[in-house]
Amino acid sequence: MPLDTAIEYLKGVGPQRAETLKKELGIFTFGDLLYHFPFRYIDRTRFHRIRDAQTEGEQVQFRGILRRLETLGEGRARRLTGTLRDETGAIELVWFQGIHWLEKNLQVGKEYIVFGRLSEFNGRVNIAHPEMEEANPENTQKARHFDPVYPSTDKLVQKGLDAKGLRKLTRGLLDSLSPADLPETLPDPLMGSYRLLSRWEALQKIHFPETQTELDAATRRLKFEELFFLQLRLLQIRTRRKDASRGFVFDKIGDFFNRFYQEKLPFELTGAQKRVVREVRADVASGRQMNRLVQGDVGSGKTVVALMSMLMALDNGHQACLMAPTEILAQQHFTNLTELLGDLGVNIGFLTGNVKGKKREAILAQLASGEMHAVVGTHALIEDWVQFQSLGIAVIDEQHRFGVEQRAKLWAKNRGSLPPHVLVMTATPIPRTLAMTLYGDLDVSVIDELPPGRKPIVTTHRTEHHRLRVQGFMKEEIAKGRQVYVVYPMIEETETVDLQNLMSGYEALSRDFPQPEYQISIVHGKMKAADKDFEMQRFLRRETQIMIATTVIEVGVNVPNASVMVIENADRFGLSQLHQLRGRVGRGADQSFCILLTGFKLSADARERLQTMVQTNDGFIIAEADLRLRGPGNIEGTQQSGMLHFRIADLARDGQILTAAREIALKILEKDPSLQLPEHARLKRQLETETKDGRVWSRIS
Repeated sequence: MPLDTAIEYLKGVGPQRAETLKKELGIFTFGDLLYHFPFRYIDRTRFHRIRDAQTEGEQVQFRGILRRLETLGEGRARRLTGTLRDETGAIELVWFQGIHWLEKNLQVGKEYIVFGRLSEFNGRVNIAHPEMEEANPENTQKARHFDPVYPSTDKLVQKGLDAKGLRKLTRGLLDSLSPADLPETLPDPLMGSYRLLSRWEALQKIHFPETQTELDAATRRLKFEELFFLQLRLLQIRTRRKDASRGFVFDKIGDFFNRFYQEKLPFELTGAQKRVVREVRADVASGRQMNRLVQGDVGSGKTVVALMSMLMALDNGHQACLMAPTEILAQQHFTNLTELLGDLGVNIGFLTGNVKGKKREAILAQLASGEMHAVVGTHALIEDWVQFQSLGIAVIDEQHRFGVEQRAKLWAKNRGSLPPHVLVMTATPIPRTLAMTLYGDLDVSVIDELPPGRKPIVTTHRTEHHRLRVQGFMKEEIAKGRQVYVVYPMIEETETVDLQNLMSGYEALSRDFPQPEYQISIVHGKMKAADKDFEMQRFLRRETQIMIATTVIEVGVNVPNASVMVIENADRFGLSQLHQLRGRVGRGADQSFCILLTGFKLSADARERLQTMVQTNDGFIIAEADLRLRGPGNIEGTQQSGMLHFRIADLARDGQILTAAREIALKILEKDPSLQLPEHARLKRQLETETKDGRVWSRIS
């Protein structure tokens, strides 16, 4: 098939250019070049008036008479200048190369179409090296189109493959293809219902549209196709997994669950928590392995839902585990679960890499025999030396911190038996479009209510000259018996500099909050785990009033008495990080505050991030803003998915297309799960092609 043809065989490429295209852009075949889409377009459909064109750097197109042509200077300083005039004014044109050819071919008095970028020299606007065409009727018509601009690199430019060179190659490729070379991938009824261009038309018009309407129609078709086949693949995986992956049947709700619910639950569950518990209950009773993601903002009560899910396993004679990404978070979970369970009679253990000797041996023996009902730990739980008698459910917290292979080891714990049910939790709210993409093959639950009585955290933005007032406020809160976090950025590339900032901040605060009246803890990533834990425990026991830290306290520290979060250089944090840090306070009954401290100069993006934080406490609104500002590839935890490198779709802007694509894919698979019907032959063939090309989206759970 022509699209599989190696790129070196395209006219104008050859071995050397092909090698550069492969290394720089990953273009190996004709098809790769065809799907290397423009990232913007130069509008050649309209002519500017010379009088109105004054913005340096603007690309303009004029139609006018060449009134003067003159060669100036000598040697390397030689240049050709001209004057173009229309009915509104005149502009200077200048060339430094190709002068001999231009002198012979340009004629004063003739009308030309001139295209180029405005620049300024000696206070006057001009165009250097403009494109020149005679303004005859044929060329005037030819000028009325959108010129594609393709992503390129310095090495490609050196090979003559700048935007113009890539444009020429793509034009040549399209001219050599016929509709038969680009078979349709979507069923005709679907294209008719949603008024989608054919694949052939869309690929022609995405590269060389003549109008904005054509460009919009081509873009819509190609975005829909990309998102539709992604959803079709993910939903097929989910359907097959549900059909094929048998799971333990938890067919009774027994003593552990009922006694906990009736006697130990410290508060009434929110409506959202009850809904998620019902969804888990239905999953584990179905006979199929559960793979469910639970999203919930900081403080929404995911831990209680996880515990109740674990108790379902215990009531049915199985064990449970909860795996967290850090020892601090694992310890936090163990403490919380132990307190919640009280004297219920659940034998629960704690296992990390630091649990050694006889203590470890005892835990391992009890897990293997079934004497231990549940265990909380870190990635140590996936090691081969940890064996369960019958692991019924695995709960994974902050699941994006674990690699796919690490998680897969956990479901292989029941050798020769059924896999455990899987409940993954995240306190990082995920935008709806991202959840449909990253977790399209999972069942997703959302805890979108906070427990009653929680007071919203008051967030303010303050600049450097408010520092004394901020410190005064910190002293007022400490005087009330409360505690304060002060967080500094810690970014890997400049870790040494940031550590110095942290230490200088510590010294400054030590002067402003002197001993013995104030005690300060300090925690950062360069410290040993034992030292970090020692400082955090001091803060938890209220032996220190201020915790100076880097983002190591972003997850896993629960100090209900802490009521103030001060974030230094807040403009250097992403929205997701700011929201997670803010979630460290507001965990008790007292009103809590988050103060975002920055310098005076802020970028537009930074200003919008800070404004978003001040305006809302809703993690899902913040996640949507983060997606819009940073793009999906930079949202925390999404890089490992391998699914976010879209050729044309944009999750921040294409939510409606994604939703429509998913709904259509669902309807098709409900009717024809294996795509065996003749009307779905194109879909099946395209999925097989993507599988052959290696574009397979494996399970993310």
